[in-house]
Amino acid sequence: MKNKSILVFLLLSLSFTACKDDKLAAVSPNAVKPTAVTEALPHDTDDPSIWIHPSDASKSIIVGTDKDTNGGLYAFDLNGKIIKKSIPLKRPNNVDIAYGLIIDGKKVDIAVTTERESNKIRIFSLPDLEPIDNGGIPVFEGDAERDPMGVALYTRPGDKKIFAVVGRKTGPSGNYLWQYELLGNGKFAAAKVVRKFGTYSGKKEIEAIAVDNELGFVYYCDEQAGIRKYKADPALNDNKELAFFGQKDFKADHEGIAIYKKTDSTGYILVSNQQANSFMVYPREGSGGNPNKHPLLAEVPTSTIECDGADVTSLNLGGAYKNGLFVAMSNGMTFHYYAWDLIQKRIDEAKK
Repeated sequence: MKNKSILVFLLLSLSFTACKDDKLAAVSPNAVKPTAVTEALPHDTDDPSIWIHPSDASKSIIVGTDKDTNGGLYAFDLNGKIIKKSIPLKRPNNVDIAYGLIIDGKKVDIAVTTERESNKIRIFSLPDLEPIDNGGIPVFEGDAERDPMGVALYTRPGDKKIFAVVGRKTGPSGNYLWQYELLGNGKFAAAKVVRKFGTYSGKKEIEAIAVDNELGFVYYCDEQAGIRKYKADPALNDNKELAFFGQKDFKADHEGIAIYKKTDSTGYILVSNQQANSFMVYPREGSGGNPNKHPLLAEVPTSTIECDGADVTSLNLGGAYKNGLFVAMSNGMTFHYYAWDLIQKRIDEAKK
């Protein structure tokens, strides 16, 4: 009897816990199924980014974070197979990629990740995933609240200078984001602060950041509040918020952001509705002649669970990815690949 009583108590406790956590949701029965799923990582996937091979797009790779004290960056091929791991990193969170940073007189493609436990950003050359930062670059120096999380890279079209926009676990109501110009310093990459900007609601944190190079905008998720938009170029000295959208569209957390570019000026902004296991889709170019008006176009249910980070390309990668690839992190220590056509079909259906 005693064992039976204990069993009943445990079952009731589990039921109560499940009912309490009403933010969790199952994958929708009509969710888009992934075209491929990566090999599982050892600890905790968080954020992916896509590197496009310069001469053969079918050899492009996905770089993703394994978020742990003994984590790292991992490179995957387009079949989801692990092809390289970086040096161990102290809880890498988000990652982004840019092309052509001048290091020692040569152009180097780079992956930049936040290393939370060291309060640094780390910079790696691509596609070999080797560190080129001389041990890392400290961020948010002089502030009590550091703990870097989100990162997105902006390449200024005019001069091809590269800037990193970095967010953190918590921070002030203003100047939450710091922007760094990335530079070459001999054989290593270096960085200098050029801007501090960005409103924060104080509700949760700012992790997901994305930059639209062609249109010159930064988007970031103020979790449980909405998606904020600013100009990307620090030389403009313009820190005015341009838009604050998606405020009522999400179940709980606003998470990973990906920008699908149909042309240089049109496409979609996709944002993870984390606890609903779906992505909310907004017009990249704005609406009704207003470039800063971003109404909801569609909600696309996906098979990713509790997605933190995502990336997308519209380039032809061959095979199933002729119109591009959408990649999203999923619980289970994996990343899911979706042929873009699968996502586009759902967007088109929502427009009817």
